[in-house]
Formats: sequence, C-alpha cells, structure tokens
Amino acid sequence: MGAAALPFIIFTVFWGGVGGVLPLIVPKGANRGKIIQVILMLTGVCCWLFWLCCYVAQMNPLIGPKLSKYHVLVMARQW
Repeated sequence: MGAAALPFIIFTVFWGGVGGVLPLIVPKGANRGKIIQVILMLTGVCCWLFWLCCYVAQMNPLIGPKLSKYHVLVMARQW
C-alpha cells in the first residue's frame, strides 16, 4: 500500500494557499504585517505537517503480535 499522489497534491495546495496566498490578501490594518500574516503562515505549515504525519502513519500501521489460542487463554485467565 503506497501513497496516492492526489490527496498529497490537494492538501499541499490547500494548506499552501492558506499559508502562502491568504497572508497576501489580508486587509490593511495595524496588525497585518506583524501578527495576522505570521499566524496564517504558521497555521498552514502546522496543519499541513499534522496532516502529513497522520497520512504517512496509515501506510505502515502498528499492529500487535499474533497470539496463539493458548496464550490468549492464559492471558484471559490471569487478568
């Protein structure tokens, strides 16, 4: 199971727009260059990175060991 290119492209374009395009079209104001643009850029980067980590983690999920019936019965009896 490999990574599909379409979700990667869609989310990269979306969060790239949030972090790259929206800061340029923020209305003029006292906080435009100082706070709002930086917040939008950090939001785009952090959300994209969080999505990427979740997406990549699904490619090789952590699955527990396969136990025999004997070991399952022993565990059930002891717990």
